[in-house]
Amino acid sequence: MMLLSYIRVSTVEQNDDRQLIEADKTFTDKVSGSTTDRAELNNLKDFARLGDTVTVHDISRLARNIKDLIDIIEFFNSKGVAVEFRKEAMTFTADKKNPMNQLMLNLLGSVYQFEREIMLERQKEGIAKAKAKGVYKGRKPTVDYALIEQHLNNGLSIRKTVAETGYSLGTVAKVSKKLKG
Repeated sequence: MMLLSYIRVSTVEQNDDRQLIEADKTFTDKVSGSTTDRAELNNLKDFARLGDTVTVHDISRLARNIKDLIDIIEFFNSKGVAVEFRKEAMTFTADKKNPMNQLMLNLLGSVYQFEREIMLERQKEGIAKAKAKGVYKGRKPTVDYALIEQHLNNGLSIRKTVAETGYSLGTVAKVSKKLKG
């Protein structure tokens, strides 16, 4: 029986120190919680065995919507693995269903899902306002199309342009196609 810790932060820049828990093995994802297709979560699912306990700092670290949250807990429970949430002081095991824990899980999971939807809505509103004011330009382009066009217009082949500019073959070919058509 092992204590397995799962940690998730949304970005590489975020610090996971507040979630650190002493465990036999720790699985850390640095990706959004909006998807369940996470490398370390999948590794944890493969690694966990009968009698193990997966411990997570809080519910929002495991999933951001109620369906995914319940699916993940049921997956582990079906393998005989307990899931423990430290902040909420709740544990879910296959052998005992606690109606109060189920209620709290559904309630807190719904609150986290609601928070995420509100945050995304506010983000969209903020972007729309910034665009209306002309201050939101989106992400800066990572490709200097003018440089690629210059090389192609000077008679360099696609492959030589790739070598000279360092851009991918696909990017240079796309610019070349745009110039021709």
